[in-house]
Amino acid sequence: MQKTAIFYGPVGGSTEYVAKRIQEIIGAGKCDLIPVRDASVTDLEKYDNIIFGIATIGNETWHNEPVKSGWFGFMPELEKCDFNGKTCAIFGLGDQIRYADHFVDAMADVYEVIKTNGATVTGSVDPKGYEFNHSRSLIDGRFIGLPVDEDFESDRTGKRIKSWLEEIMPQLGL
Repeated sequence: MQKTAIFYGPVGGSTEYVAKRIQEIIGAGKCDLIPVRDASVTDLEKYDNIIFGIATIGNETWHNEPVKSGWFGFMPELEKCDFNGKTCAIFGLGDQIRYADHFVDAMADVYEVIKTNGATVTGSVDPKGYEFNHSRSLIDGRFIGLPVDEDFESDRTGKRIKSWLEEIMPQLGL
C-alpha cells in the first residue's frame, strides 16, 4: 500500500488548519501529518505520495528576516531528497489583497526543488476566481498547486479543498 503524508509549516496558523482539513477529508488513517520543523530527508523518503503545505510571507519579510515557519530549516532537507517515483501536490497560503504581487509565491520554491529532483507534481489549479497581480506559482496559465487565502476568502476554502482533493486523490492512490 502506498504511503501518503502532508508536510506543512508553519505550525499553529492557517497552514496547519488547512493541512488538518485535508487530512480529515483524506482520512487520518490514510495520511500522516508532519510539521516540516520536525522533519528530515529520512522522513520524506518513507512516503510514496507527499502533499506540501507552505505559507507565503510578504516578499519584503521572506527575503530579509528569519521567519519561524520551519521551511528555512527544511529546504536543505527537501533538496537532498530523490523524488523519482513519488507523486506530490502543493497547497499554499497567501494573501491576494495585501500581497497581490507575491500571491502564493512560496509554492514555487517547493515546486522548483521537488520537480528538479524528479517528482511527479499533480493538482494544478485554474487562477479564475482569484484576484492578484502576480504569482511565481503560475506556470502555463495555472497555479502549480492549491492557493488558499484564509485572510480574505476563508468562505471559499472548504469548497476549494474538496474540489482539489477530488482531482488529486486518485493520482495519489487514495
